Amino acid sequence: MSATHLIITVGILFWLLTCVAVYDIARKDFGAIEKKAVWGFTAMVPFIGPIAYFAFGFKKGTAKGRRARPTA
Repeated sequence: MSATHLIITVGILFWLLTCVAVYDIARKDFGAIEKKAVWGFTAMVPFIGPIAYFAFGFKKGTAKGRRARPTA
């Protein structure tokens, strides 16, 4: 694998991680809009942002709109 392919692969990987982090932040409730905004801006920092979000912020928010399924 050439250096160009490696750089492109790593770039795509981090772009996908950023997309997943932003989607997850949009889905969750962090208690205050300021906290959500901070995590959103953090996730947008190239390379380090998504890693920081998944390491420290992923478990802080709660998924909104989740309801228990009714049992029959």
